[in-house]
Amino acid sequence: MAAATGPLRRLAVFDLDGTVTQRDTFVGYLQGWLRRHPRRRRWWPAAHAALRFLCLGRDRGRLKSDLLQAYMGGAARAEVDAWSEEFVAGLGDADFCPGAFEAIARHRADGDRLVLLSASVDLYVPRLAGRLGFDEVICTGIAWQGDRLDGRLMTPNRRGEEKRRCLAELRARHPDCQIAAYANAASDLAHLAAVDEPLLVNGSRRARRRARHAGIPAADWRNKPAAGPV
Repeated sequence: MAAATGPLRRLAVFDLDGTVTQRDTFVGYLQGWLRRHPRRRRWWPAAHAALRFLCLGRDRGRLKSDLLQAYMGGAARAEVDAWSEEFVAGLGDADFCPGAFEAIARHRADGDRLVLLSASVDLYVPRLAGRLGFDEVICTGIAWQGDRLDGRLMTPNRRGEEKRRCLAELRARHPDCQIAAYANAASDLAHLAAVDEPLLVNGSRRARRRARHAGIPAADWRNKPAAGPV
């Protein structure tokens, strides 16, 4: 079906991990890197990062940065880019939620602007967004020192209230558009509550209960019949 023409009328904003994909991509990305670089495998940086996470306010952005600095810090840009390309290319149909394929295809056919909004990192998320046909990507930015990976965050971690702030910016840029949003976690309810057409997908029991109290509908995209590759 050809995409609709005319003025843009709706944004479709998708979370990535657990919404479009079946599981967390950052963990898989880091694990794959360590398989390629066994000399970088050390248990103590992960233990130190976990301890800092538990003792210093459970800051997921800090945890992400600590792990990247410990296991990928100093890596050359060309090497990181090569792994990122390989990682994205290696994701198969089983790694994605069939219901997400269906929703992406439906919004594309309707002529909506597709936005991927993810707390995962810009080392690979923009490539994945391109593969899936998204028009725009907002994700967590990672710092470089020249052509060497630094690993610190250069943007806020795009999670929780930060996602809500990003949505407010999208609405300000597209004031005449309706916004549909899809996400899976209890922490996503803040931004789902701020859109015109929210849907919690693949949520935990706790997330579904909170969504129900907030009047946000829920669905399961993990086991629907596949609508075909995107």
